Amino acid sequence: MLGGGGLVAANVVASATEEGGTDSAQTLSTPAGTIDCPDVGTKLTNVPEGAKEDVAKELALLDQQIADAYQRLMNAGQAIEQDKAFAENSIMTPLKEKRAATIERIAIAVDRQGDRPEGLDALAACTLRAPESSAPAGQPSDGGQQSGDGQGDAGQGGDGQNGDNGQDGNGGQAGNGPVAADYVDIKSVQPNVSEPAVRKGGSSGSFATSCGVNENGLFNSDNVIVAPGVSNGAHHFHDYIGNQSNTAFASDEDLANADTSCVDKSDKSTYYWPVLRLQNGKQEQDANKPGGGIEGNAGEIVQPKEVTLNFVGNPQSKVTEMPRLLRIITGDAKAFVNGPANANASWSCTGFEDRQLKDKYPLCPQGSDVVRSFKFQSCWDGQNIDSANHRAHVAFAAADGSCGNGFKAIPQLVQRIVYDVDAPSLQDGGRTTPLFAVDSFPEQLHKPVTDHGDFINVFDEKLMSEMVDCINEGRTCGVGAGDGGDPGQEEPTEAPTTPPADNGGNGDGGGQGDDETQPPATEEPATEAPTTPPADNGGDDGKGDDGQDNGGQDNGGGQNDGGGKNDDGGNGGAGAGQPQDDEPTVSSTVAPKSSGEPDAGNDEGGDEADAIGTPAQTQPPTSDTDSLTGGARAQAVGGDLAETGTSLWPAAGGAVLLIAGFVVLMRTRRHAR
Repeated sequence: MLGGGGLVAANVVASATEEGGTDSAQTLSTPAGTIDCPDVGTKLTNVPEGAKEDVAKELALLDQQIADAYQRLMNAGQAIEQDKAFAENSIMTPLKEKRAATIERIAIAVDRQGDRPEGLDALAACTLRAPESSAPAGQPSDGGQQSGDGQGDAGQGGDGQNGDNGQDGNGGQAGNGPVAADYVDIKSVQPNVSEPAVRKGGSSGSFATSCGVNENGLFNSDNVIVAPGVSNGAHHFHDYIGNQSNTAFASDEDLANADTSCVDKSDKSTYYWPVLRLQNGKQEQDANKPGGGIEGNAGEIVQPKEVTLNFVGNPQSKVTEMPRLLRIITGDAKAFVNGPANANASWSCTGFEDRQLKDKYPLCPQGSDVVRSFKFQSCWDGQNIDSANHRAHVAFAAADGSCGNGFKAIPQLVQRIVYDVDAPSLQDGGRTTPLFAVDSFPEQLHKPVTDHGDFINVFDEKLMSEMVDCINEGRTCGVGAGDGGDPGQEEPTEAPTTPPADNGGNGDGGGQGDDETQPPATEEPATEAPTTPPADNGGDDGKGDDGQDNGGQDNGGGQNDGGGKNDDGGNGGAGAGQPQDDEPTVSSTVAPKSSGEPDAGNDEGGDEADAIGTPAQTQPPTSDTDSLTGGARAQAVGGDLAETGTSLWPAAGGAVLLIAGFVVLMRTRRHAR
């Protein structure tokens, strides 16, 4: 699997400054950096129709060459340690030669049909980017953390979560990211969202379509827009909803005749995006395939909890109909090396969506879900359904909502994808609660800035007309209209909890306190509430009967499921955190997610929330005594009939004796008279 070089990455510590050298091979302090190549595709703004197929295949070959070179780099740790020029001579120079030949074929293909593109030759050379400078182009590095600082060296000790690699080099399950510096507490982010006011003549309506959350399990690593006719053109897996005929080889006719997952069958549009994974060691269907584990995309694919698709208007003008088969890509899958010019990632948490992140994954408090959203381009050139670089035919509106250069306003697709995933435990590299990240090209290191979305309009023309009328008339229409709104002005209200029974202990097994695994629920410093001593089901070493770490952790949200995301190879043993057969169920030990959200544990082995029931405790304890007596009351409620009888029989016996004594006394008085 890609990332095997991480076994030796930690041993390669010499840097250019330490050696005093200046050649490019010595700028790589470990083999765990990345390869930075100019994006040829973005430079091709005019490709004749007759050359498009050949050019698309050659561009896909350039991507494959980079992926192959990156894999060689990751596996070359020992060779680089022994020979500082190895990377340059054996990896980078051959890559340049292959790229030069491919770029020449692109130029020839275009020249046959039109004018030869100029300046492509200069794009053949690539550079090595060392881990300490592995920040997105044009942005400062986060200093040191890219090399694993803050990740700990826990490794994943044979459970498939990093193997022996730990968080050395680029980190992550496959050795190519993410790292701790890729995450930030959403509560530390200031509100940063503003919308232009709708002016007179603008279009304020919205139209919704509902197409599910990929319940059909339609995945592949193709990209029918960017690399038509090329298998594994994306080098990462995509989720698909809507049109069900999405492969690299799907023609326009195939798309038009396909089935759709949308509720309104007149919407056969294609909506797709890179999958989100939990890096928990699970082997998915693509574990040993290109685009999957072979190219560093490893771990459990997370199905979205919710996907909303809304088309909205323009604050300056009415919108016009999208042309059928219009293709739009938003964001840049190569933004980590290309820079942020075309990046359009947007990450947040439910309840906090007035705070959006572009180059960080959010750490959401308990009771809040991860949200990734895309606002697609909403200005169209009025002529083309695609362009050579897949960008020039559409554009984003200006800050005031206006479309420039003669472009026309079209309905803007606003796509919102919600995931029930917990904030990862960064201090141990995701061992306790796994890291999450989007799939990416291998050299893009799963950076959040590389997130992107794709859309092909296959709406029935009548339904498209209805959409435009709805938006221009200021109405709210469509299937699921009104869903997906989350202004983020209020933080989730978190129910107070009594810490759960410790099924793993806090010993060597890795059980951690709540302050160490995810951000506290409030801005104030976390305080330890008095608790009823938990049942110890795992022994003093933090391990269960099978010797495995069952979690032993309070994640700050009443969860103790050892990660709870994957019982068949992920974090924690099956059943961790659930009541044992020989003890009563105590409902007050698990807090609900606020605002009616499902339990964040997401235990795939069964519905833990249903097993435990409705929490009895809804108000925080006001004192140590209240906390302890509250726990005792909960235990009494949860007790069985025998326990109840044990406490009632002595009182009943005393009452009978008292009544009997009273009767004897009355009879004695009567005889005395």
